[in-house]
Amino acid sequence: MTVTETDTETADEAAEPDVCAARGLPRPRPEGQDRYTISEVASICGLSAHTLRWYERIGLMPHVDRSHTGQRRFSNRDLDWLDLVAKLRLTGMPVADMVRYAELVRAGDHTCPERHELLVETREDVLRRVAELQETLAVLNYKIDIYAAYKVPETA
Repeated sequence: MTVTETDTETADEAAEPDVCAARGLPRPRPEGQDRYTISEVASICGLSAHTLRWYERIGLMPHVDRSHTGQRRFSNRDLDWLDLVAKLRLTGMPVADMVRYAELVRAGDHTCPERHELLVETREDVLRRVAELQETLAVLNYKIDIYAAYKVPETA
């Protein structure tokens, strides 16, 4: 699954793509669909409806369209954004930083340098954690090799 960063656009911005947006193959979606209820999005993304509402309330989600009855109608772009948010969560990025990133995206292309800096800092944190995990894995492998030499006595 490829993550694509999507920005909310005004009608004037729609003609010009965001130069900072990640490019990739579209995420698999239900056949031909581009409008989803909150329960469908919860099922697709593995998040609760409560979490999706919270993301919207704190500014992590861009504006979600509503039906004439007021129900949220998520788009494929919203699902792409949620894919990115899920990846940022996996990095351990604090929610406040994710909200800040979302605000920068909504502010437009002039914020690309600040977005870049935020993502570079996050990558450095991830690389540090990966190195720690590799060291931990080496210790585990060493111990496993030691214990593999011992035979467990068979019981009658």
